[in-house]
Amino acid sequence: MGILIWLASVLVTLISMIYLYFKSSFSYWKDRGVPYSEPTFPWGNIVQNGKIATLKAIIGKLYTIRETSIPFVGGYTFNKPFVLVSDLEFAKHVLIKDFNYFEDRGAYYNERDDPLSAHLFALDGPKWRVLRAKMTPTFTGGKMKFMFPTIRQVAEKLSGALESNLDNENYLEVRDLLARYFTDVIGTCIFGIECNSLSNPDAEFRRVGRHLFEKPHLPPILRAFTLIFPDLSRKLHIKVTSDFVSKFFMRILRETIEYRESNNVRRNDFMDILIQLKNGQDEGADGSGRIGKLTFEQIAAQAFVFFLGGFEASAATMSFVLHELMVNNDIQDKVRKEIFDVLEEHNGETTYEALNDMKYLDQVITETLRKYPPVIFLIRKAVKDYPVPKTNKIIEKGMSIFIPVETFQHDPAIYPDPDVFDPDRFSSETEGIGRPSDAFLAFGDGPRNCIGLRFGLLQVKMGLVALLKHYRFIRCQKSQIPLQFTNFTPVLTPKGVWLGVQKI
Repeated sequence: MGILIWLASVLVTLISMIYLYFKSSFSYWKDRGVPYSEPTFPWGNIVQNGKIATLKAIIGKLYTIRETSIPFVGGYTFNKPFVLVSDLEFAKHVLIKDFNYFEDRGAYYNERDDPLSAHLFALDGPKWRVLRAKMTPTFTGGKMKFMFPTIRQVAEKLSGALESNLDNENYLEVRDLLARYFTDVIGTCIFGIECNSLSNPDAEFRRVGRHLFEKPHLPPILRAFTLIFPDLSRKLHIKVTSDFVSKFFMRILRETIEYRESNNVRRNDFMDILIQLKNGQDEGADGSGRIGKLTFEQIAAQAFVFFLGGFEASAATMSFVLHELMVNNDIQDKVRKEIFDVLEEHNGETTYEALNDMKYLDQVITETLRKYPPVIFLIRKAVKDYPVPKTNKIIEKGMSIFIPVETFQHDPAIYPDPDVFDPDRFSSETEGIGRPSDAFLAFGDGPRNCIGLRFGLLQVKMGLVALLKHYRFIRCQKSQIPLQFTNFTPVLTPKGVWLGVQKI
């Protein structure tokens, strides 16, 4: 009995100490005179109404308590404080003007146990700087023009695949079809492999893609743990990539490289660039000369992240475009007319130059990204203490900074009637009038902006042209208006985009 009493007293003491520790941590923003949302023990602000909240809900609630005198608000993940930027001018400081204070993302990676996680998006410090310099020449306009015929070839197959996927009532849930299209584009352009997922929905690359996004390796609470306690997570050998996915990409990449090197195959594609980096044959981004070799694991991680970011974000974006064109038939007709007019000027051929001449289509895609940004927030990490301009506040070294992309792009003070789909916001005559600079952040900004944005936009535009030339999209009984979204996914993803399809 005495032992039980002793154990009980130790347990009560331990719980009390933990509670007091959290209580002390939860006074961080109050002590510094920063507006904040009252945290809940032990979750901080990640629990609302008794359950784990989505990031969108967490950010939205914090944004409502902003004050004009301070350009950020404070929040907590568990007992760890973080900054939510609430002012666009301050966002520009974080992303561009004072980038040297915020060059890290603070994303979790585990190079030893999970080499695919150590990619360009996640790496920080000198490793990121060197790798960014190596990868910068990858997606230049010249490279895009060279890859264009391959993208066009896959897009032509997309049109036929859509017709074969229609149900008896000419309805279509379009997300999976588009994911298969982008899988084939990326598989061909990045890996030099014919994936054939448009003709075979169960093709190997597509199965891996579904596994990545439909069966995440870590639950949300454990993903949060890796971000808050990265060093401990590495000691615990926590991996963000499943063994199934890791083995697949390592095998595919090894087989591709061995085949190309043994047969002296050269293609002016992404894989060729990676092989040059592996062999130390690359040139510096400034043309100054070689900048060193990448290991096999390093190039595997870069191929993986471009697959990861390339097909899911692009598929979601194109789904959103088609949804909005289905809702707004007048805009759809205007886009289609531009497509036919431009193609007529280019002898009926869908060329790289013709795509660049489709300015209204650009506006439609940009407005879609404004309304549905693939990544709803950007994250940076302070690498040293930062004095916040025009205040007496300090953002301390190690602090995570969230920039609420979706919230900014839906703020009526920045974009009037934000729920209205209006491509004319981005016309050459009106773009930027009455809006702060940096009001559009769908691709980030500054030195850590999206390196693959040209490639992503090119494959989306080509896919849309291929479909809109042949089909009109209308409402059907299953169409969701407004759209519903999946929770706890890294990319803003609709639950279902049902379209009625009429062949032109």
